[in-house]
Amino acid sequence: MTDLQVPFVDLRVQNEVIKEELATRFSRIIERSAFILGDEVLEFENSFARFCDVRWGVGVGSGTEALVLALRALGVGPGDEVITVANTFVATLEAIAHVGATPVLVDIDPCSYNIDVNQIAICITERTRAIIPVHLYGQSADMAPIVTLARRHDLYVIEDAAQAHGATYQGEPVGSLGDVGCFSFYPAKNLGAYGDAGAVVTNREDVALRVRELRDHGGSRKYEHRVVGYTSRLDALQAAVLNTKMHYLDRWNKMRQDTAQLYNELLSDEPHVVLPAREEEEGAHVFHLYVIRLESADRDALSQYLMGKGIGTGIHYPKPVHLTEAFQYLGYQSGSFPVSELRAQQILSLPIYPGLEPKKVNYVAREIKAFFQNM
Repeated sequence: MTDLQVPFVDLRVQNEVIKEELATRFSRIIERSAFILGDEVLEFENSFARFCDVRWGVGVGSGTEALVLALRALGVGPGDEVITVANTFVATLEAIAHVGATPVLVDIDPCSYNIDVNQIAICITERTRAIIPVHLYGQSADMAPIVTLARRHDLYVIEDAAQAHGATYQGEPVGSLGDVGCFSFYPAKNLGAYGDAGAVVTNREDVALRVRELRDHGGSRKYEHRVVGYTSRLDALQAAVLNTKMHYLDRWNKMRQDTAQLYNELLSDEPHVVLPAREEEEGAHVFHLYVIRLESADRDALSQYLMGKGIGTGIHYPKPVHLTEAFQYLGYQSGSFPVSELRAQQILSLPIYPGLEPKKVNYVAREIKAFFQNM
C-alpha cells in the first residue's frame, strides 16, 4: 500500500467551499419550516432552466422519476415502444417499464459509447412513440440526426442528461435539444444534491404543467387531483444545496475538463490504453466520468492493481442492461448488442472530480504505466 490515496470520488472539496452559504440557506428554511417546494425550489427551477436555455424547469425527486414523469407527461404508456441504448444505467429502462411501455434497444458507437444513431431507424415501428438518447459519461449523443429522424416519424425525444450537466452540442446545452431533458442530482454528479433529486426541463409549457401536476399527487393545488399522480417533489433542503452549487458548476466542470486533459497528456503514449474519444467540434464533454478502454489487457486485473496502490476505480457498466435479470423479459440474448457487450468487458473509469490534485493524476497515470510494464 501507499500513503498517497486517490479515491474514485471525493466530495469534501465541494462541501468545504459551500458550507457557510449552505448553512445560511438551511437556517432560513428551518426558521420558516418551509421544507416542501417553496422559494428555494422555485429559485432552483428558474436558474437551472436558464442554465439549460429552456423556458421551464420542474424539480422532482430523482433522475429516474424525471424520466418517468416526462414519459407520462407526453402520454407514453402501455402498448408503446421507446427506443434507447443498451449501454446505460438501468434507470433509463426502469422509467420506460414503469409507464407500461416497452424498451427497444440499440447498440452503441464503438468510440463515443453513446447510442449508434445509424441503428435507430431500423427499430422504428408503428408502436414507437419516443427516443431516449443518453448523454453518457458527460458527452452529448449525436443529437442532430436523432432529432431529424424523430421529427420525420412524429416521435418525441427525451434526453437522459443525468450525467451531462453543462455539456453542449453544436453550442446548445443538453436538455434543450429535444422535447424534454431529464437530469439527476445524485450526490456524485457534476451538480449533486445531498441525497436524491432530479429535474425536468423543457420548452413545452404543456409538458411542464403536466409534470408539476404529476409530481404532487396529480394537481397544481392542495386537494386538487386531476390525474393519478406521484409524490416526487424536490424538497427545499436539496434545492438549497443545488442553488448553492449552481454558482460553482461552470468552474467545477472546467476543473474536470482540465483533469481529463492532463490524463490525456500523461497516457497518450501508453499503447495498451484507449483514451476517451476526442471531443467533436460540435460538443463540449464535461467528464462526469473519465473512461479508458483496454483492448488487449485484463481490465479487472488493472482495477485490482490500482486498488492495491490506493487508487479507486469504477466500471460503468459491468453488464449491459439487456443482460440484467430485471430485463430478461425483453427477449434479448448475449450477442444481441455486441459492441456494448464487448465494451462492458474493456472499460474502466478513473478518478475525476473537482479538487483532484495534479500530483494525484500523475500518480494514477504512473501506476497504470507500471502495471503494463510488469505484465
